[in-house]
Amino acid sequence: MHMGRVAGCWLALVLLAGLWGLPARAETLRLDRSLCHAVTGLGESDARLATLRFTCSGAPTGYQQGSLWLRTRFDGRSVDGNNLVLMVHQSRFDRLAVAFAYADGVVVWRQVRSGDFGTNWRAGGQIALSPPGRAVPLVGLTMRYDRLTSRNLLHMSLLDRGEGAVQSAALAALIGAALTLLLIGGLYNLSLAGAVRRQYLAWHGAWAICMLLWGAFWSQLHLLILPGMAGSATAQSCTFLACMAVTLATIGAMSALGRGALPRAMRIGTIMLAVVIAINGVPLALMRGPGLDRMGELATMMLLADLLAVTICLAWAWRRGSREARDFSLSWAVPMATLTIVHLVDVESLFWGGGSKIVVLFAAAWQTLWLSIVSTRRMAELRIERDHARAAEAQAHELARRDPLTGLRNRRGFIEAIGPALDQARSNGAPVALLIVDIDRFKAINDFHGHEAGDLVLCTIARRLERWEGPLGTVARLGGEEFALMITGLEGFALTQFADGVRCAIAACDHRNAIGDQSVTASIGVAEANATSDFQQLYRLADAALYDAKRGGRDRIALRTRDGTAMSLQVPQDEPLRAVN
Repeated sequence: MHMGRVAGCWLALVLLAGLWGLPARAETLRLDRSLCHAVTGLGESDARLATLRFTCSGAPTGYQQGSLWLRTRFDGRSVDGNNLVLMVHQSRFDRLAVAFAYADGVVVWRQVRSGDFGTNWRAGGQIALSPPGRAVPLVGLTMRYDRLTSRNLLHMSLLDRGEGAVQSAALAALIGAALTLLLIGGLYNLSLAGAVRRQYLAWHGAWAICMLLWGAFWSQLHLLILPGMAGSATAQSCTFLACMAVTLATIGAMSALGRGALPRAMRIGTIMLAVVIAINGVPLALMRGPGLDRMGELATMMLLADLLAVTICLAWAWRRGSREARDFSLSWAVPMATLTIVHLVDVESLFWGGGSKIVVLFAAAWQTLWLSIVSTRRMAELRIERDHARAAEAQAHELARRDPLTGLRNRRGFIEAIGPALDQARSNGAPVALLIVDIDRFKAINDFHGHEAGDLVLCTIARRLERWEGPLGTVARLGGEEFALMITGLEGFALTQFADGVRCAIAACDHRNAIGDQSVTASIGVAEANATSDFQQLYRLADAALYDAKRGGRDRIALRTRDGTAMSLQVPQDEPLRAVN
């Protein structure tokens, strides 16, 4: 809701800026009020102006294949032509010629043609035509439109040249800001769609790029590199891009909602309506005849129906708990409100002459910005959830491979952990040995002191063995009172010295908190790996060596070499280690 308030404030600021930017002395020229009209054939020359009969009532007809002449008089006012500019919002016509009439009877013509606006085009889809500098005041002007598609698409105003310059600069700044936001949002969503593989992000990115192209064509900024598209080609491109933008936005909204969030018929029906709008955009863009107004009204009705269908779908999915529906509803609220306002209220004279188009452009920029933020936040949350799930999975995986009493690896975890060491021993003959450690007379400890005391003994010994856990050693509890230790890099005498050190470390453990002053010893079976050893073979050798140590009197180590030779190592108190064959 906080973001919704931000959106409202943002639009309010744009509206206030537009109201402030309305030129105080601008005069809007309207066919039904300030303009009189006449219609002739295309073959008539501009010099025919002096003999034309204008009418100031009714609506002109038949001008689509001919010329529409529009005239305004200044009614005795002294108008300084040196400080006047006529701003015409570009439309579909072949040629526009403007005759500036002076008080001394001189008439000066200025003209532009479709495909060649020269230096007369301005940002915001406008054409600026100014009379030459003369000391004689203007008494009127006449505009001639050849093959004008629809008079309803015309929007013209007279204003001071200084105000015209301010208007053009302000529009250029607004349009540049909106197009920059659309470009960033479009590229960001497309890259995000490729990174996280979300279809709706790709649709939304395509919509933002489509709106970027529409804004560039409507504002005529593309004429910097494509001057030949001035006029009808630009207007037709804008019409088609507008229809495509509606389709892409609708499909993007539908693809963002999970399949379970909407009934299938509702989803397909809304998408089909959007596709029909895109298809209808082709004849609507190409049409030049009198049917354009009717087709435009049909397109407007289809647009409103599409907005209503999307609204119903979002509301339906929101009620069913779809978070995506909530996010899209808040982002669609701004464009929906904008389209409603521009259809109900005449805003063509606001926003420095940008009118409804600049409002729609900024609404699109806001929508793509909102959805980019929401998508990023949602992807971040999904990533956090994924990381948590992976961490939980890894923890569960690790717990499944750990002994719950001592925290050491269990047999499964031990076998997985020592695999690389055994592979290395097989590949390059690196020395690897397995030590099986068995606590002597452990059953007597459980029987005399209880299983809880026995568990404390096992945990104490586990903590002592854990000191050899590291890059060269792997420790595990295989079960009961049996532990295992895999050691790399040692062989021969060094290995037996190490094994004896392990035995002595276990014997030195303090168990007074569990069994008093009673000592606990261990027997250790040692097996050296050979080039063909796997864990099962190595374990059998070490287990056989352990039984050798048990039969030899316990509290000692026994070794099985790579070739299987048995060697019992008796270690009496206060004497050095010696082998007994």
